[in-house]
Amino acid sequence: MAEETVPQLALREQAASQLANVTKTPPQYGAITPRWLVRLLDWKPLEAGIFRINRVDESKTIDVSCGQVDEAAQPETFVQYEEKPKEYKLSAINAVLNVHTRISDLFSKPYEQTSEQLRLLIENVKERQESELLNNPDYGFLNQVTEAQRIKTRAGAPTPDDLDELLTKVWKEPSFFLAHPRAIAAFGRECTFRGVPPPTVTLFGNPFVTWRGIPLIPTSKIHIKKSDSKTKILLLRVGERKQGCIGLFQPGVPGEVSPGLSVRFMGIKNNNLASYLISLYCSTAVLTDDAIALLDNVDVSQYHEYPERKPA
Repeated sequence: MAEETVPQLALREQAASQLANVTKTPPQYGAITPRWLVRLLDWKPLEAGIFRINRVDESKTIDVSCGQVDEAAQPETFVQYEEKPKEYKLSAINAVLNVHTRISDLFSKPYEQTSEQLRLLIENVKERQESELLNNPDYGFLNQVTEAQRIKTRAGAPTPDDLDELLTKVWKEPSFFLAHPRAIAAFGRECTFRGVPPPTVTLFGNPFVTWRGIPLIPTSKIHIKKSDSKTKILLLRVGERKQGCIGLFQPGVPGEVSPGLSVRFMGIKNNNLASYLISLYCSTAVLTDDAIALLDNVDVSQYHEYPERKPA
């Protein structure tokens, strides 16, 4: 038996929607993170892209007198500086954006195509910046920790004892721990298992887990090995006044849109492509060795079994 067709008595939704102005979002980019490290670092402006750390040669004894009441001669001394101080040079993160003029001319309402393309590419460059601040072989914080400032976990999972040991390495005004979100979750599990759930503190309107009053700041840029689920946790003291870890940038670069970041129009090619050069100049410096320490061999795959509670 054939189905009866219901006659159309009015305009239907599919046809009507062709005349409607659909409300749209700008492009959503799921790879954007809060980039807490960039916010929490103190940034030192440079004049010529080079930063020199002048340190004292601590192997030389500096003689002083104390409690002297007679007329004996006072000790004579001086402070020895390093003769070959370390220098850091700003590193460049570059990208070139191409936009076809037909696209920017005809399809720029309600969102201007060039602006949106630049916004997303700049976000990508800033994400790469935070990754370089941690992982760059020359200036990344993970690669600037001296051997004396490195320790390993006692049993794989990060425990309160491990973080206490890390705090002994940066005991002078520590600023924050830095770890992958899964490493922070693993530490929280170990605290809960021991009956000492870590307190939280609010920074920038967001809650952060703390230990001994020091916040654990999450970042996806400290990677986890897929082979064994191992990662690292950093502890930093930041600020030039504290002889800590700092970020380096150069203000006033041509085309500057934010500190150290520039966008410059490169012209239109004969194939109708408009090009823009995005450049971000940055580096880091560890002013003294005891400003940073690292906890290695952090296992994020360990979980605990809890006994079931019997009903009262």
